[in-house]
Amino acid sequence: MRWVNRQVGRGGRVLLGAVPILLLLLVYLVLAASRHEANPADKILPLPGAMAESMAALMFVPDQLTGQLVFWADTLASLQRLGIGLGISTLSALVVGLALGALPPVRATFGPLVTGIAVIPPIALLPILFIALGLGETAKVALIVIGIAPVMIRDIAAHVSALPREQIIKAQTLGASSWQVILRVALPQAMPRLLHAMRMALGPGWVFLISAEAIASDVGLGYRIFLVRRYLAMDVIIPYVAWIALLAIAMDVALAALSRRSFPWAHGERH
Repeated sequence: MRWVNRQVGRGGRVLLGAVPILLLLLVYLVLAASRHEANPADKILPLPGAMAESMAALMFVPDQLTGQLVFWADTLASLQRLGIGLGISTLSALVVGLALGALPPVRATFGPLVTGIAVIPPIALLPILFIALGLGETAKVALIVIGIAPVMIRDIAAHVSALPREQIIKAQTLGASSWQVILRVALPQAMPRLLHAMRMALGPGWVFLISAEAIASDVGLGYRIFLVRRYLAMDVIIPYVAWIALLAIAMDVALAALSRRSFPWAHGERH
């Protein structure tokens, strides 16, 4: 059987997916052990014991100044910022994307503006945001929204505008108004795509969040990473990066499960 025709079961996918991860961990352990054998004080590749000790202090020992558990405070702050930014972007993508995709006059008027905003590197706008909005939470959330909302809007608009014209004609033949076409025809078919767009926006959203926290913040996962880097504290940086990856994976899996449960018809070709 040719490889292009081979199908891998769920158990096989888990096993095959775990192999490269385990190999990377093994390579890291070998390199870390060899560096510490040559230099026991090496900070570049900390051993698992050192990382566990550092993280235990951040997770279970209250900070002397704030009284907070630093790790959990950082996680909560970052998730709040990301959640607000992603929520605003999702709502914007749904409303504006439907309008652009279903209404040609609206697309002709505002489509170029959305495209222009989408191609601007959001990081380049960070100084403008901090000057205009200050160094508080608003600027950080605004960076996330500016970074991912235009791309999500364009994706939803393109999906809606590509719906079969026959569906629109049939709805109008049955007496549907433009508003009813949007709600009854476009909206149901846009929802699975919206969840897909959210999944695709998670990676850039985390990038913009970490960037904003690194520049101006006093709590957050990105803030902590850039705070301890001056001390070469890789025993904190590596676990924090791994934790961010786990959070992103968990959010992606949750959105994928929500899409399959809520819109099984959109995944029929995958079963």
